[in-house]
Amino acid sequence: MSLIAEAPRFLQVFSDGSVKRFHPHIALPSPESCELYRSRDVNIDLSKGIIGRMFFPNTPTIITNKLPILVYFHGGGFCIGSTTWLNYHVFLGHLASEANLIILSVNYRLAPENRLPIAYLDGYDSLKWLIENQNSDPWLKQGDLSRVFLSGDSAGANIAHNVAINVIKNELSGIKITGLLLTHPFFGSENRTIQEMENENGNEVKMNDMFWKLSIPEGLTRDYFGCNFENNEVDEGEWGRFPSVMVFVAGLDFLMERGVMYVEYLRKKNVKDVKLVEAKDEGHIFHIYNPQCEATCLLRCQMSDFINRF
Repeated sequence: MSLIAEAPRFLQVFSDGSVKRFHPHIALPSPESCELYRSRDVNIDLSKGIIGRMFFPNTPTIITNKLPILVYFHGGGFCIGSTTWLNYHVFLGHLASEANLIILSVNYRLAPENRLPIAYLDGYDSLKWLIENQNSDPWLKQGDLSRVFLSGDSAGANIAHNVAINVIKNELSGIKITGLLLTHPFFGSENRTIQEMENENGNEVKMNDMFWKLSIPEGLTRDYFGCNFENNEVDEGEWGRFPSVMVFVAGLDFLMERGVMYVEYLRKKNVKDVKLVEAKDEGHIFHIYNPQCEATCLLRCQMSDFINRF
């Protein structure tokens, strides 16, 4: 048995198909009231192993209007990551408090054991869970399913995009996707960008290629629709129903080119409301590595402002 793929400190994949993951610090849910927010874990679909962590804001006054709901997908190249990771917990808890909304963070099934499009299907199932539990779950009773936002970082942003497309294609009723908030989205293609060509032997390109190789269906290339957004079959009418989008990129992030290309593509498809926001001096998923830093506080403020427009 030999090691065939590795993300140091996070993932090892072996020739016999076994996978070993190394988890950083985790956070337990806190269903009892704390200063800013409460959290608890929920079972979305136990038969598939899909669970989630919900966050609910502690507001100083009685809630008279229903709260918007944000469904969040963690990053990790589709292969690593968890709702329980401490920094995700901190970032999302503070976002729930500052934006005054309910958050469902989804633990979708991971590649390479569960290759794409499994993560997209799990994300879609999480929306059906919201619909099915809106009248029974004590927190969801206070949520507004006509104001649902999809969000995620890196591979999670990719999932949010594809889940939104599935909602439109399937005409899912009982829920309205009002907006997408995508942070440092992870996309690719067989054709390299200028930066990728200049750094073809660099660690970033090699690591991205590894995650794509582990996550897309075996035998397919990086032009698979889940990697190359231009190859997703979406007609003009469906693009016309695409929700408002805010894309966050980071000036020091190797994936910034891909994020800008995604924005330009949506605008070319006449998606009505597409905004691009750059954090010039920050790197990839800085808000997860440093969930309390000044740049992260600004990001949460920008996300809150976008959500509260609706």
